[in-house]
Amino acid sequence: MKRNYHNRLFTLFLLLALTGGAWSTAEGSRLRRPDTIYYVATNGSDTTGNGSAGAPWATITHALASVSDGDTIQVRPGQYSGRVRLVGDFSQGVTVRSEMPYQARLRNNGPVVTSYDGAKGVTLDGFDIAHSGPGAGALVVHLDGGGATGRVSSITLRNNVLHDSYNNDILKINNSASNIKVQGNVFYNQQGSDEHIDVNSATDIEIQDNIFFNDFAGSGRTNNNDTSSYIVIKDSNGTEDDVLGSRRVRVQRNIFLNWQGSSGSNFVLVGEDGQSFYEAQEVWVENNLMLGNSSEVMRSSFGVKGARSVIFKHNTVVGDLPSLAFAMRLNVEGSNLPNTDIQFHNNIWSDPTGTMGAENPSRPNDFSDTPPGETQVFALANNLYWNGGSAIPSDNAELINYDDDPVALIANPELGAQAGIILPRWNPGSGTFADGSGTIREAFVQLVLAYGAVSPESAAIDAANTATAATEDILGRIRTFGDGPDIGAYELPRVDNPLYLPLMLRP
Repeated sequence: MKRNYHNRLFTLFLLLALTGGAWSTAEGSRLRRPDTIYYVATNGSDTTGNGSAGAPWATITHALASVSDGDTIQVRPGQYSGRVRLVGDFSQGVTVRSEMPYQARLRNNGPVVTSYDGAKGVTLDGFDIAHSGPGAGALVVHLDGGGATGRVSSITLRNNVLHDSYNNDILKINNSASNIKVQGNVFYNQQGSDEHIDVNSATDIEIQDNIFFNDFAGSGRTNNNDTSSYIVIKDSNGTEDDVLGSRRVRVQRNIFLNWQGSSGSNFVLVGEDGQSFYEAQEVWVENNLMLGNSSEVMRSSFGVKGARSVIFKHNTVVGDLPSLAFAMRLNVEGSNLPNTDIQFHNNIWSDPTGTMGAENPSRPNDFSDTPPGETQVFALANNLYWNGGSAIPSDNAELINYDDDPVALIANPELGAQAGIILPRWNPGSGTFADGSGTIREAFVQLVLAYGAVSPESAAIDAANTATAATEDILGRIRTFGDGPDIGAYELPRVDNPLYLPLMLRP
């Protein structure tokens, strides 16, 4: 029996939460009050300044080299040109924060933010970060561990607008970088056959609560349909560093939308380079919302090539999503080992148009591209499938089909129609995102409620397997295990437990 819900009560709590009030989190309660606040400003000086409010420094790099553990660096509005080098070893942590969110702009015609010299315990919070324009050198943000685990670690990128690389990835985390958290950011517009985030031979990486999309026209750029996956997790350099295969990478509570890339790429891809070892192990992809609102063709929403121990659960993949395979592509290339221990639990795969996995109306539908022999061990259980009332595609030539799911649920999840999606681009002139949101978190919540929230009558409610369920949903709220958790990324709230609703505001 479905729960008794009260949507008006839910809306009231949401509006109260979005318009005011502050709630502490478990993480926030552990943070110590900073010892000192120092300042950086466009009219500051690294020579004569002392970092005070009246005599600020000119650069973030100089400030990091000057402060003590536990301090905060406040960066005043304006444009800062040149490279920002993250330096210092801070066990308690130092936060570098834009004084007004997204109004401190970091620009360079090469890498904008880097850590090549070793850095620990630095948080970068609230910046607008991008290349200065065409002709820039590779990468916008580069966290390079130098081949030794621990050398670049405990770095957090939080609440930033990271966009418009004109050469390569927006963010590269590689070469034994470890304990990196990428939380609550917006990413859009990488360049060429590269990614929003490239996790490459790195360990203990958390990518959560972010929004990923592309909108090249909005930046006055041409879409060449040649960009790669939004996130790739792999290992290109083998034994050249002390990490063999990226490990313990968690991609959770993110939103992916508006595909404009190549037809050979994915929202999320695990493994890529045809290596003879597992390019990634212990990867969790859960509680994400993947919106197929674009007319551009992708390879599939999710892909795995030569990886082990990958769990894909409680994700909601919904929309027309023209693709070569709607749900997944599991394959090997080059010298890859066969994939093994690839698990799919409690997901929604829904194409309300009835064209699941078709590139165009003249092409057949296709649920998965999973050649036999290229994946050794997999699990498919307790997922919801919907193809607009048409048959879910099945192909005996593929290793994985929907009917391999012993408890497959074929039903309409009743998710919001995607017509009229407004991409949350940052508009510095208005000081808001294009959808009217004042913060990234507000834009995130609006997208989830509009396109990822199931209705009270959805067949997804209470239908997940408790044994394989995530403990929270895409908004970070505790899942209810009374009558059973819901399938998909979103857990419809209970009327008898409204107090946890404000938690959605803080990722």
